[in-house]
Amino acid sequence: MKAYIALIIGALSISTSAIFVKFTDAPSAVIAFYRLFFAVVLMTPLFIVKHIRETKQMNKKDWAFAVLSGTLLAFHFILWFESLRYTSVASSVVLVTLQPIFAFIGGFFFFKENITTSEWISALLAILGSVIISWGDFRVSGEALYGDVLALIACAMVTGYWLVGQHLRKQFSLITYTYIVYGIASIVLSGYVTLFRYSFFSYDVDDWSYFILLAVIPTLLGHSLFNWAMKWVNAAMVSMAILFEPIGAIVLAYIWLDENVYLSQAIGSFFIIVGIGAYMFGKHVKRI
Repeated sequence: MKAYIALIIGALSISTSAIFVKFTDAPSAVIAFYRLFFAVVLMTPLFIVKHIRETKQMNKKDWAFAVLSGTLLAFHFILWFESLRYTSVASSVVLVTLQPIFAFIGGFFFFKENITTSEWISALLAILGSVIISWGDFRVSGEALYGDVLALIACAMVTGYWLVGQHLRKQFSLITYTYIVYGIASIVLSGYVTLFRYSFFSYDVDDWSYFILLAVIPTLLGHSLFNWAMKWVNAAMVSMAILFEPIGAIVLAYIWLDENVYLSQAIGSFFIIVGIGAYMFGKHVKRI
């Protein structure tokens, strides 16, 4: 039950991410870099004092998985943040959260996880809610469609990140795993920023504030809670919980960005809640 509560809190926390990104004009790669860089900085004292010795237990395969996981996370952020330049918060967030399909397929092929008919129905019900929410935005313009495609690719990237992390998280502590993966992602992103000659420093005070907020709320409180829960649940469950994100993002976009909330979004949100609730209830009953 604690894992489920952590997943819900994590989903609500990451729903702030799209809003903070909308508030800054910095390049997508720079936003992504500082989001993870500041998260690593904040974690460093605890990692050095209590967890650095755990890295001695990591073999070459573990490091390879960590590098892959960090790289997937880095490009997920680049593509998703870039998608927000072309499409609405609701559409981008919804497409990124179509992760259960990728997670179910990946879990089946790589970890031999069986998905029951009721679980598929629950997932498809929640995904239907996502589609209902974003349906109108698909027809806005070619530019919005380009943003939607970027968001869909970002979805595939983050699902791969969860699937790879599922293997490592069960072996290592939360701090060790997230510190290493966020650190690797930061290195990848710094290389990307340097390659495309974006500035690391020419940003105003508000931008720096949002970089730090992104590190604290959706990363340390959001992603890290998901990673904590993965000690007990699989990537498919995490992907299902993330479907709460569009609901939080829509509410926050209405409050902070003056984006309209339509009847279709309310109906879609209802389907998402019912689908996720049914999925989590089914998993809980199965354990009992």
